[in-house]
Amino acid sequence: MAEQVPDTAASALRVLQPMGLADPFRWLAAGWQDLRAAPGIAAFYGLCFWGMAVVLGAVFRNKPEYTMSFVSGCFLVGPFLAMGLYESSRRREAGLPQDLGASLTCWDKHLGSMGMLVLVLMLLELLWGRASLVVFAVFFNTGMPTTASVLQAVFNPENWEFVAVYTLVGGAFAALVFGTCVVSIPMVLDRDTDAITAGIASLQVVFGRTGPMLVWGALIVALLVGAMLLPWAVGVLLVGPWLGHASWHAYRGSFRWDAAPPAP
Repeated sequence: MAEQVPDTAASALRVLQPMGLADPFRWLAAGWQDLRAAPGIAAFYGLCFWGMAVVLGAVFRNKPEYTMSFVSGCFLVGPFLAMGLYESSRRREAGLPQDLGASLTCWDKHLGSMGMLVLVLMLLELLWGRASLVVFAVFFNTGMPTTASVLQAVFNPENWEFVAVYTLVGGAFAALVFGTCVVSIPMVLDRDTDAITAGIASLQVVFGRTGPMLVWGALIVALLVGAMLLPWAVGVLLVGPWLGHASWHAYRGSFRWDAAPPAP
């Protein structure tokens, strides 16, 4: 059943749409069509995602505790990097030409709300990074390990406690970020909503449509991990922009806006 919530910023009623477990796959299909419609834009943002991953891996390959923290940070700020892709999908949906310049300047009309969301995510990133260091310090009390020893530790059955704790800590932060941002940033772009309203709406989707959102989150993780496991993480070139476009459709599939009734 659809749930109506007043959206004062847009003078409309925000209606939570019905969802099924198959809807996340439809979002991926729609995102793929957007990618095919503007391959140049997708290639530009794909190169941005890929370049960031390669640079971080090269700089921090001998500091795995920082590498994991910064990779976590990449997942945190990923939606902001994808904002240009949201704009491209929005323009295609509206019948407007998909333009790289417009996607690069879509920030300027929403600086206040986006700035607040950036601050929240940066705070979560710092907390996540600190928690990551604490976990490493507890389980590797002889000093921080090398990248090779971390991989050995992860795949060593004797270190299941480290893997379990790190997964639980990282999963808790990831769930918090996902719940706060799954539709909030596209909503700010589309409706010029304030950051608090957008964040609450995002949580409303997660708690109100938990099953489809769990499927969507699992698809995001699976595609990103698969992309990162390819040599030189080349899969990010394709998966990054694909998920960016699909995330716009996840937002559009979550809400519709009805005209608010006239005041008595």
